[in-house]
Amino acid sequence: MQTSKYTRIAVVVLVVLFLVLSVISCSTHVHTSGPAHTSKKVPPGQAKKMSGSKSAKAYAPGQQKKN
Repeated sequence: MQTSKYTRIAVVVLVVLFLVLSVISCSTHVHTSGPAHTSKKVPPGQAKKMSGSKSAKAYAPGQQKKN
């Protein structure tokens, strides 16, 4: 059985179209749980630990100088 030139071209085009659609349809979705992370105020003691200083006084809101 001999296939015509147009049938062979049609099969090649369909295979390429299938491959292209298969690759395009692949996508990755990243889902986060809960609301977006909002930056909260860090307690003075934790700020002291993160910076490595000896006193938390500089990080306490009542101890800040007002301009």
